[in-house]
Amino acid sequence: MRALLFCLLLSALPTSVHAAIVQLEMRPGIPASAEYLAGQRDKPAVLLLHGFLQTRDFPTVATLARGLQDAGYTVLSPTLSLGIPNRMQSLACEAVHRHSLDDDIAEIAHWVDWLKSHGHRSIVLLGHSFGSLQLLAYLAAGPDATVKGYIGVSLIEAEVGTTPRAALIAWLESQVQLKQRTLVTQHLSYCRKYLSTSEALLSYVRWDQSHTLSVLKQSPVNVTLIMGDADDMLERGWLKALKHVQTPMVIVKDANHFMDGEHEFDLLDHTLKSMDLLNRP
Repeated sequence: MRALLFCLLLSALPTSVHAAIVQLEMRPGIPASAEYLAGQRDKPAVLLLHGFLQTRDFPTVATLARGLQDAGYTVLSPTLSLGIPNRMQSLACEAVHRHSLDDDIAEIAHWVDWLKSHGHRSIVLLGHSFGSLQLLAYLAAGPDATVKGYIGVSLIEAEVGTTPRAALIAWLESQVQLKQRTLVTQHLSYCRKYLSTSEALLSYVRWDQSHTLSVLKQSPVNVTLIMGDADDMLERGWLKALKHVQTPMVIVKDANHFMDGEHEFDLLDHTLKSMDLLNRP
């Protein structure tokens, strides 16, 4: 796997302000990039993942990255390729989506390996929205031993609108078995018309509330969730279900899905407190 590290900035200044753009080839012909903000070596590195179809420049994620670096943490913020070489912009719902959750997991694993290869032996996964779900899927597949913790911000299931999920899964499975290559249009997350292959869509649709809760309960690393009680993007009863499985969780009063405005400070504060807890022996 080819790795290029370029655009190293401010090299004459202390390590804590180093910034770089890292590029990895995820699959033949599919390079992807991440921003690397160097921090103190005695603190865990943070792999910070954006939400559904977004990039590392999404405000919630970008603000968190700077705040964490200011607190001394190394932060690696990748943009998932979603099958597009050097993707720099968010991807439209109506675009053709051939990427799968398995592809996302593989890319997360590549970035964990990159951090490990650059001397980081303690890594915390931090995701926003659907990025939290994708990081959970990585944990379910078996994380590298360097991954010590997980923080999920505004964790969301793979929502499918009003479509009966069991029937949808059964139909998608039949299409996959028949090797049908016709593209499917389906509600997924905030996309009302998400265009994808049956196989790729199926990989996401399987992650309903029940499956997500099961993976949370069986996480191989320590878990913390940070949720807003004014988040109108969550399915009804989701916060109650999370409380029921007794996942360690902070509820930010009046915060929406994006933890923006005055709640940016709450989000950073709770994230730093969670990092401190995860870093304790």
